[in-house]
Amino acid sequence: MSIDNPAVTETKPTKTKDEKVDWIAEIRGLALMLLAVFAFHSFIAKPFYIPSESMLPNLLVGDRLVVSKYPYGWNWSSVSFHLAPRGDWRLAGSTPEYGDIVIPVHPERDEDYIKRVVALPGDTIAVRNGQIVLNGERIPQQVEPARDLPIDANSDCLGFGDPAFFATAPLGEEVCRVPVLRETMPNGANYLVIDHTRSALDNFAEMKIPEGHVFVMGDNRDHSSDSRELNSSRGLLGPVPLENIGGRAEFITFSLDGTTSLNPVTWFTSLRDDRAWTTLRPAIAQGNTE
Repeated sequence: MSIDNPAVTETKPTKTKDEKVDWIAEIRGLALMLLAVFAFHSFIAKPFYIPSESMLPNLLVGDRLVVSKYPYGWNWSSVSFHLAPRGDWRLAGSTPEYGDIVIPVHPERDEDYIKRVVALPGDTIAVRNGQIVLNGERIPQQVEPARDLPIDANSDCLGFGDPAFFATAPLGEEVCRVPVLRETMPNGANYLVIDHTRSALDNFAEMKIPEGHVFVMGDNRDHSSDSRELNSSRGLLGPVPLENIGGRAEFITFSLDGTTSLNPVTWFTSLRDDRAWTTLRPAIAQGNTE
């Protein structure tokens, strides 16, 4: 007796024309991705590039930073690319602390600056011979050993106008050796500043900071256009409204010496040593917890 096994036949899929790309879905996906990036940059954090020497010795030209958007709440200047219209509104707003490095937007141009907060709403501030006088008290400045800054394609040391700053480091490389002072604010926040010569901005008449404003200065005091510039649009024209502050600088991600090119090798050789992950929050002196 035999059992017939039915023949197994393999059904081959019928060839059909290639399906068309759903361009609407592709564009929608790309738009959602860009919107997510835009939202993150506007409300959480964004990268920032240092283009000038106004914050030496703490920030070098070529440093790349992370700026957080939420520490002082949100406002028109929080929105990336300055797409939001200017206004005086703030959402969950708070006030910076002494010593914070912030990103103020110029009052007349959509241009980001980076400066340090040295006076808060209601304070009185003056500058006398380069020293801040806050609420009638001189802010302490302690002389510290000179600091060696790199000389490279991004930092040539010529901006100080003093050939005495050119020096040779122990390993033989040429450096820019700058005199520094450690400035300590009332809350204990302390950081290095450079004040190497007498300049017009070394003296500033006393003024009271209006409510909802802060006074900011660059750490490179003789080479910074900041709140001390009341009559020149290169500076910030006085105290900065809090709604013009777009965030707080947190840390350095990496730093380039200016020799980066299309050659992939230079993407690594142009990296400066010992800059990555450096915090930009000021140190707090012991015994000060304000």
